[in-house]
Amino acid sequence: MAKRLIPSFNRILVEKIIPPSKTNSGILLPEKTPKLNSGKVVAVGPGARDRDGKHIPVNLKEGDTVLLPEYGGTEVKLGEKEFHLYRDDDILGTLHD
Repeated sequence: MAKRLIPSFNRILVEKIIPPSKTNSGILLPEKTPKLNSGKVVAVGPGARDRDGKHIPVNLKEGDTVLLPEYGGTEVKLGEKEFHLYRDDDILGTLHD
């Protein structure tokens, strides 16, 4: 990526994970298979401030795999890739292996 986007406040830049359309052996998978709306955190903002001016850090870090809401976020296109900006509160959870 030629440019590096650093989100402001409590925003998170996510690259959505696209499930494979075929297996390693070449078998095409039907589109009706249940897919998980997930993504990988690419960049994280510094955090927000509360009413008293105290810093509230973001709960996520770069490289985390997160569960995303079905709708929402702001689509951002950087070069050939598409990313989405979400607020920290919009992320539903983190996924672990």
